[in-house]
Amino acid sequence: MIEKYKSNGTEFIHIIDLNGAKGDFSNQKYLFDIINKTSIKIQYGGGIRSIDKVKELIDAGVHRVIVGTQAITNVNFLQELSQEVCGKEKCQDQVVVAIDVLDEVIKYSGWMESSPIKLMDYVDKCLNLGFFRFLCTDIDKDGKLGGAGVSLYKKLLEHSPFIKLIASGGISSMKDIEDLQKIKVESCVVGKAIYEGRISIEEIKDWNLKALISF
Repeated sequence: MIEKYKSNGTEFIHIIDLNGAKGDFSNQKYLFDIINKTSIKIQYGGGIRSIDKVKELIDAGVHRVIVGTQAITNVNFLQELSQEVCGKEKCQDQVVVAIDVLDEVIKYSGWMESSPIKLMDYVDKCLNLGFFRFLCTDIDKDGKLGGAGVSLYKKLLEHSPFIKLIASGGISSMKDIEDLQKIKVESCVVGKAIYEGRISIEEIKDWNLKALISF
């Protein structure tokens, strides 16, 4: 499947390790196999809660590492990550801050817990530490194939026009992707819509001439 995507011009594959989110990293051997067997870039997340794990993944060849729960619950994590791993260039290019949002409330730990931190305040904190790329999932839209959360992403981009925003949740058609492009979303995650045949590989190949789509 990955080779099929690559042959159609895909630059990134988006992988979330659901076992990793529970502390079981046994699936990482498959991740490393993918890295060793293809030149496609990997955006990877799921249970990444230590500086050492971020370093391990970057050293192994993961192009973008996604951090979520730990960045929200540990006030020092992003600062330590910025100081020990990143430098501002790498923070922009190799670390993605995940923000899962329901009614403008940040959710974490599999969407079971709510953060008291206001959404825009959290974005500002990340920006001040050198993190500019965000993976934002609109929980209300996720998995429903009812369209992307354009209003949420528009608010984020109006607040911080220079962030690199990756949209996730609800994308069901090429029109959804076009709507995201209009508000200057950098890229989007497309999964279920492909598997259910709502968006074809051929359409994605054509679109990749104009924009980046992750899977």
